[in-house]
Amino acid sequence: MTTSPADAPARPSPDPARPSPAPGPKGIRLLSTLLKVRDDPMGTFRRVHQEYGDVVRLDTGVPGVRPRLYLVCSAEGAHEVLATQAANFRKDNVMYDVIRESMGNGLLTSQDDEYLRQRRLIQPLFTRRRVDGYADAACAEAEALAGRWSTAPDATVDLTTEMPGFALSTLCRILFGADGRAALAVMSRCLPVLVDYTLERGNSPLRLPRHWPTPRNRRAAEARRGLYALCDEIIAERREGRGRAGTAASTGAGTGASTGAGGSAAAEGDGEDLLSLLIAASGENGDALGFAELRDQVLIFLVAGHETTATGLAIALHLLATHPEAQARAREQVDRVLAGRRPDAADLDRLPYLTMVLKEAMRIQSPVPFVSRRAVADTVIDGQPVPAGADVMVCGAVAQYNPEHWPDPARFDPERFTPEREAERPRYAWFPFGGGSRACIGRHFSMLESVLCLAVLLQRYEVDPAGPPVELGNTVTLKENGPLRVRLRARTPHPAPRNG
Repeated sequence: MTTSPADAPARPSPDPARPSPAPGPKGIRLLSTLLKVRDDPMGTFRRVHQEYGDVVRLDTGVPGVRPRLYLVCSAEGAHEVLATQAANFRKDNVMYDVIRESMGNGLLTSQDDEYLRQRRLIQPLFTRRRVDGYADAACAEAEALAGRWSTAPDATVDLTTEMPGFALSTLCRILFGADGRAALAVMSRCLPVLVDYTLERGNSPLRLPRHWPTPRNRRAAEARRGLYALCDEIIAERREGRGRAGTAASTGAGTGASTGAGGSAAAEGDGEDLLSLLIAASGENGDALGFAELRDQVLIFLVAGHETTATGLAIALHLLATHPEAQARAREQVDRVLAGRRPDAADLDRLPYLTMVLKEAMRIQSPVPFVSRRAVADTVIDGQPVPAGADVMVCGAVAQYNPEHWPDPARFDPERFTPEREAERPRYAWFPFGGGSRACIGRHFSMLESVLCLAVLLQRYEVDPAGPPVELGNTVTLKENGPLRVRLRARTPHPAPRNG
């Protein structure tokens, strides 16, 4: 996959004391590289990494004013950008500006004192003990999904729609509680429109003013208004101490089938939802999140919180379908540990092979292929100079295919993630949840939800591949792989253990 052409330049041997200019393609080779990025981004970046080294400069745009883009493709470079030199790399680039315009300034995009304040207020809501309390809700959503699959036409489902639907419905339930069903209807309709628009706008060299009445601008503005109106209404009513359980049916509950979820399984009496906890959160001085901040956090949680989970689950199930030995081992562990009962939070540690499968799935198809930053001052990353003002793209999807740490990287091998083998690798050889002080606050929730969902589905079904083979790992988003179809075979229920 990453064979270097015969005329590729020799990889540099940087001297940390006197680093030479960062290498990269020039002239016709640069133009060819940029053209290939559109059709095969991950494959192209891996070839560039092999040809030029761990830090690669790509000049794009008009000479003299074109931006300076640096690809950082190594574990050491990722460690420096995300952790040891994190203060020098800010979220001041175009993509983060576009996200702020679309979804506000939540925990993903805020910086400096504002970020620290938000993190202090929100962190207590994501302790392991608190997150474990959402296990039952995640299992209920997984069981609802498994039930819907029993009526799938030809016993075949497309994971690229089913798993995002599950992840979004689970988040709506946990965020909004009794309002989850109504929220899911709006989120399913509006959120994909705004996310796609934001990603396309952030990656486009030409961005028309958002107020121009183009069809895409109008659709995005309508979707944003719908999301904001929903969040504002629920937040206002919660702050006034009123619930919406009695009005959920009248606002469109259960109409989220277009996402593949078929509607949330949320029910009254689930206990405190995350939005209520966010409203009640306060700091030592009585500080609390304002109205707009609450809305921004909710939208960021929904966007960032369901994509990682959905990608990991979809790729994991597809890989298990095409690797029957691994699937048999996963089912054996599920049957032995659970013996037919519903899984709970404590089972996360009792089902280590499922965790290994999910981690390997996220290595092969990274849910977050890039982490972007802008350099504040001149610095050196992994032995190569990076000037102030340069855009830096830390390429996790490339680092996670580096044969130095991942032999035969395209091969599916959950055994790469045994505790012993993880300890042998650099910390940033695998980082789908980011790293440093800005590591994803929801990592434990994502892994808990994913393991429990996978366990529930493997209790009910065996999965076989359906459709032509799909080459994983070369796309930026899950849906760009095309349909990931699997055929379901219902399993004989495992007898549940008797009480006493």
